[in-house]
Amino acid sequence: MKRSLYGLSGALVLCLCAVSSFAQEEPVADNTKNLTTIQQYVTQHGGTEPAFQNEYWDNKDDGIYVDVVSGEPLFSSTDKYDSGTGWPSFTRPITDHVLQSKPDMAMGMVRTEVRSTGSDAHLGHVFPDGPKDKGGQRYCINSASLRFIPKADLEKEGYGEYLSLFDKE
Repeated sequence: MKRSLYGLSGALVLCLCAVSSFAQEEPVADNTKNLTTIQQYVTQHGGTEPAFQNEYWDNKDDGIYVDVVSGEPLFSSTDKYDSGTGWPSFTRPITDHVLQSKPDMAMGMVRTEVRSTGSDAHLGHVFPDGPKDKGGQRYCINSASLRFIPKADLEKEGYGEYLSLFDKE
């Protein structure tokens, strides 16, 4: 196996090896059995997907982002912005109670991890370098922890109460 990995970057090798080992070593809980390998790695094992190579980093459509594990609404496209980081970034959650945070000392730095309250899934991190006029927070979230519900599908998907987020005042 080592010979076949020599041409890849170290980060990619670590990511692929970690995804592979997590998928084989630990049983998947019932509420996570339909997740892809990368979704399991991110949400259940605190992983991070590659920047600029994930589903929603450049999504500009109107809608909401829900927890891929529980379906709990987490973020709105009305609070999404291009942070230039390669991951979906938001200025705030839909409501404060949907997220929990905890210190994260991994990677040789102090960060604040963000987890879903409903499923305890790892979502990403929050940083104090967001747009000042929007509160100064940058919720840097892994696409693999989210499912996007387009505005046009909110009603049929059972999220009709969130249509008011898109009303123009």
